Amino acid sequence: MKIYIGIDVGSVSTNVVAMNQNYNVIFKEYIRTNGQPLDSVKKGLKMLEKNLDHSFDSVVGVGTTGSGRQLAGIMVGADIVKNEITAHASATIQFHPDVRTIFEIGGQDSKIIIIKDKMVVDFSMNTVCAAGTGSFLDHQAERLGVPIQEFGDLALTAKKDVRIAGRCTVFAESDMIAKQQYGFSKAEIIKGLCDALVRNYINNLGRGKNLEPPFIFQGGVAANKGIKAAFEKEIGHEVIIPQHYNVMGAIGAAILAREYIEKTGQKTKFRGFGAADFDFSPTSIECGACANSCEVIKVDLNGKTVAMWGDKCGKWTNSLVG
Repeated sequence: MKIYIGIDVGSVSTNVVAMNQNYNVIFKEYIRTNGQPLDSVKKGLKMLEKNLDHSFDSVVGVGTTGSGRQLAGIMVGADIVKNEITAHASATIQFHPDVRTIFEIGGQDSKIIIIKDKMVVDFSMNTVCAAGTGSFLDHQAERLGVPIQEFGDLALTAKKDVRIAGRCTVFAESDMIAKQQYGFSKAEIIKGLCDALVRNYINNLGRGKNLEPPFIFQGGVAANKGIKAAFEKEIGHEVIIPQHYNVMGAIGAAILAREYIEKTGQKTKFRGFGAADFDFSPTSIECGACANSCEVIKVDLNGKTVAMWGDKCGKWTNSLVG
């Protein structure tokens, strides 16, 4: 069995998947990044290697995506390094080819992707405000003393509606505290929060966009039944949760790696599972060659510089070519 590996490195989670030649996901792991993306990628590789059975033949393609895609790509020897929009769209189109609108909410950011004829025609991303993201919901669940796994289920038990301000994390939390003091139940407050966050998401990311079904909701927050119900209430239509909702970016990276390998006929650049034991050391320098003063990221592997990026003119990036 030949496999393709996809790695999605985000600020909250690192997701590693392996896909066979029939597009079946044979391995997936959702790992908390905890501020250590290299360590989380190494952990994912070791877990994948451990779970491969006797039918495994070889890794024939590797792709990376997410905010840490460049560093992860250097570490594992990725064949392609792609942005999150492309990766998420590729995975969704593979499993739901008629998709028109993708709602994606992760740990620290959120996005809407508009698809037409299996092509991305528009998108919006929010990487500034944390309202509605997984980390914000985790924080509110902890503050309310409700396990995050039960957060959405509890919202569905609410008997009354309560309006929560959802345009800002600070305002939302303040409003939730006020509503608690007014005597509203936890279930009612959580439902109000879910409604507010979805309302804010649609008003901001969906503004000016033609949102059409089928609607696919993915990302870690898709596990929250309260948010799913709030989406369906807001848009008046069913929202589909894909089977691998929390690792779709990694699946997309694996699919894109497969397409690249098949198109070019090249052999994979994968460093092997031994890459999990390599000594990678990232540092940054400030280039003073011009007024731009670019921050240049430098990655050393076992004491040798293997990658540099971040310079606008390519001075440092090109220094490693040849």
